[in-house]
Amino acid sequence: MNLELTDEQRMIQALAREFALKDVRPVAAAIDQEARFPHDTVRRMGELGLMGIAIPEAYGGSGADTVAYVVALEEVAKACASHAAIMSVNNSLYCDPVARYATEEQKQRFLAPYASGKKIGCFSLTEPEAGSDASNQNTLAGRDGDHYVLDGRKIFVTNGREAGAALVFAQTDRAKRHRGITAFLVEKGTPGFTVVKTEDKLGIRASDTAEFLFEHCRVPVADRLGEEGQGFTIAMSALDAGRIGIAAQAIGIAGAACEASVAYAQERKSFGVPIGQHQMVQWMLADMGTGLAAARLLTWRAAWLKDRGRPYSAAASQAKLFAADVAMKITTDAVQVHGGYGFVKEYAVERHFRDAKITQIYEGTSQIQKLVIARHLLAAAVA
Repeated sequence: MNLELTDEQRMIQALAREFALKDVRPVAAAIDQEARFPHDTVRRMGELGLMGIAIPEAYGGSGADTVAYVVALEEVAKACASHAAIMSVNNSLYCDPVARYATEEQKQRFLAPYASGKKIGCFSLTEPEAGSDASNQNTLAGRDGDHYVLDGRKIFVTNGREAGAALVFAQTDRAKRHRGITAFLVEKGTPGFTVVKTEDKLGIRASDTAEFLFEHCRVPVADRLGEEGQGFTIAMSALDAGRIGIAAQAIGIAGAACEASVAYAQERKSFGVPIGQHQMVQWMLADMGTGLAAARLLTWRAAWLKDRGRPYSAAASQAKLFAADVAMKITTDAVQVHGGYGFVKEYAVERHFRDAKITQIYEGTSQIQKLVIARHLLAAAVA
């Protein structure tokens, strides 16, 4: 693996960094406090090609690769984790599976406008009884002629309120359990499809998290993604890819907290010297830098494997598990380095601390990542 970025990857990274510093960072604190979706800057992300980085240009994307995606996402997350969540879901959980499983007609309707950022998409899998146990779907989709009729409830849908379409998973054959789950592309405004709630969250507050209700919602057979019964495979493959994005998001959050801590340690004085001269603070900073470097290497490796069509499920889980834990450790220590100021909203590390926690939860909890990694290790040992 070559650890040097290509010219294209560096260009996308620089573009994302400039956008994040100029447009995103100045509004990050306000949109967090107000829990306000950043329509203008999200629209700008689309114009810059950041909402479909690895999608072919023919379908509205930038035609780049997964490594370019993660380096860009890290830069955005460093400025604002909410923007990174919006960007990650649209790239990884919506556009990526649509690009891989959709028909040509579906790609024109459900991919091109979303990869270009003219619309945003969302991923609707989680239910009250189907979080970590994703196979336990209670939303039903019954065939009725040239339509399916959806009934059920979905929760914790990132981008759900603002999305133009949702990738929805439902049971078409309960007897087959996870092999009876089917995926659908459902446009917002379809009769029987209602956004009933938006969550008030601890972190990533400017990224909306919605609850969906489907009541006799008729979806054309033509809007089914993949074959009937293929939904669980589609969902799991999307989550594998999404975990690489969440790892990059975690690195960005942690990187911002680390940079803030280094700057504060050079400015704040205690016992007559900058606190960065005290050994215990130096140890915390050293751990921050080492954790960031290791998390970034794991994430780049997972992205590199995906780009080369090689198995990357275990690598993605390792990257997400480690990066999420690093983000929580670094942001916790960043608050400690800042002392009392780290506990007040005037300083950004308070927001980074709140934002970091979700990276250990969504797109598979840290505990689920350990199960995935262990199963790969055990399977390799048997082979």
